[in-house]
Amino acid sequence: MQDAVNWNEDVILPASRALTRNGGIAVLRGNLAPQGAVLKPSAASPHLLRHRGRAVVFEDIDDYKARISDEALDIDETCVMVLKNCGPRGYPGMPEVGNMGLPPKVLRKGITDMVRISDARMSGTAYGTVLLHTSPEAARGGPLAIVRTGDIIEIDVPARHVHLDVSDDEIAARLRDWIPPLPRPSGGYAQLFHDHVQGADTGADFDFLLGCRGSEVGRDSH
Repeated sequence: MQDAVNWNEDVILPASRALTRNGGIAVLRGNLAPQGAVLKPSAASPHLLRHRGRAVVFEDIDDYKARISDEALDIDETCVMVLKNCGPRGYPGMPEVGNMGLPPKVLRKGITDMVRISDARMSGTAYGTVLLHTSPEAARGGPLAIVRTGDIIEIDVPARHVHLDVSDDEIAARLRDWIPPLPRPSGGYAQLFHDHVQGADTGADFDFLLGCRGSEVGRDSH
């Protein structure tokens, strides 16, 4: 499209006047997200794009809501907040809860951002150093499922890398002992969704619908 005419460079900026040097999204991979996790660099804090910190784990959104305002919660701005079981299968659905609010005791210090990691999503207008859509999601037994409070997590956005500082043997042992947090639904649409919804990395579509789109429109049915 090099020959395309840009009729209004205040609306579509030329590369020479880009809003940011590296915009768009970044996909990080590593032993915590073998199939990737997504971060929006333009919404992140520059000083957190390379960060190493202690994990504070919330097993699901209810656990987060129950504990985030607890003054006794062992957390500070150097920690990495981890939210599990909020992906397509885990919630179920993929709720807009990835942009977790910071603990009040951290906010009172004037801190406005912390590294946050989850298998959820967040609004395109939200901000923060937030890794989303971590895949495979926790409810599928991805490595996110076995992260424990106190584990060390490192992110390096320029290198597109996210790492759980736990040995491969320990990760494998934890995964062997992992038990799905919720039972498989006994029937109906809930069971259909649980069994067939794909992960965020492949579009969160039903696996049996792949390749079935684009059929001709049938006769009117009204």
